[in-house]
Amino acid sequence: MRQGVKSTHPILKLKPWSPAAFMVALFVLCAAAVLRVLLDRLGVTFYFATFFPAVLLVSLLAGVPAGACAAILAIPIVWWTFLPPEFEFSPLTLADYHSFTLFLLGSTLLIWFAQLCREALIALQRLESSEEY
Repeated sequence: MRQGVKSTHPILKLKPWSPAAFMVALFVLCAAAVLRVLLDRLGVTFYFATFFPAVLLVSLLAGVPAGACAAILAIPIVWWTFLPPEFEFSPLTLADYHSFTLFLLGSTLLIWFAQLCREALIALQRLESSEEY
């Protein structure tokens, strides 16, 4: 790396609490919902199939706050759009509560993993910049 040129990893470009980070979260959630609709047409019944990777991607790109926002917003999206009867907030069954809980627990682990990856990249950048001088 040349002196005076600072390299920023693409994953670290968005600041965690910035409006752009939350816009990325909304965009990725919309893409996950569209993909889930396509999977629904193929008969896939796992409601959160596309939302787990969406939460991981948002957490990697935009940080913990946007990842948590994506995980929390995924629940009403799935409830309203994919749980029968569709496009209606119907009373939840015990199985639905169980699915939501497992999704939130899995999302928490994915967000934590993404944060560890972001911290490792930051530490690596600091190490590389300290070796330059």
